[in-house]
Amino acid sequence: MKISKYISLIVFTLFLLSCEEVVNVDLDTASPRLVVDAAINWQKGTTEAEQKIILSTTTSFYSNVIPIVSGATVSVKSSDDLIYIFNEVSNTGEYKCIDFKPIIGETYTLTVIYNGETYTATETMQSVTAIDEIKPKNDGGFSGKDYGIEVYFKDPIAENFYMVKFMPEIYKSPRFRVIGDKFTNGNQKSWRFSDEDLKQGTRIDITHYGISEAYYNYMNKIISIASSSAGGSPFQTPPATVRGNIVNSTDAANYALGYFSLSEVDVTNYVIQ
Repeated sequence: MKISKYISLIVFTLFLLSCEEVVNVDLDTASPRLVVDAAINWQKGTTEAEQKIILSTTTSFYSNVIPIVSGATVSVKSSDDLIYIFNEVSNTGEYKCIDFKPIIGETYTLTVIYNGETYTATETMQSVTAIDEIKPKNDGGFSGKDYGIEVYFKDPIAENFYMVKFMPEIYKSPRFRVIGDKFTNGNQKSWRFSDEDLKQGTRIDITHYGISEAYYNYMNKIISIASSSAGGSPFQTPPATVRGNIVNSTDAANYALGYFSLSEVDVTNYVIQ
């Protein structure tokens, strides 16, 4: 009986030691794909003439470095053929335009030329209603200890889709939500956000977006995947490939990742009471 106890103790100790060993699985590495971060956001009450588009490529699972894409040609064209050139900022993979003119309801086409291939995407700029009111919702939430807020806005009588970004000052990455108005069209709507890490005095930056139905469907998948992984941020590397609206017109098989979106946004902040 005493010997069996020693054997059990040794096995248990070896199990604990094996749990601490880092095991790198030999994964297949696919050819890098272009990743396009092209979110054109127009804040209410501003000109938002300066916009940026970020280009990078996919990398191996174990890499912590995001490879930038330099030397690409990037432009956005309106439906009346007004062309906005996005120039790269000194080998950073960040391409900027300083004279963009956002127009609600206007349709724009993004063109990226990289490594001899042409990538395009077309999207219409969506409007958003202003945030009406923010109220504290300190009812404990699921844990019984959560602090939270509820953000109210009026939904106009038309089919609309929305996204919100909550960025508490204590977080390293934002939290996103999306919603449609299929069953609540024309009524007051709200976003609710709570977390046990929030407390009185915590500042939360809130960005409220008007988005297209296609972008709603895309972000809904991204957020769902991110919610099942550590951190919950949709801009961490997801465990599955989600295709956006970027099309490679030169070689369809060499598709890009990312999305070209245009949104009017309302931005505010709130300090938890």
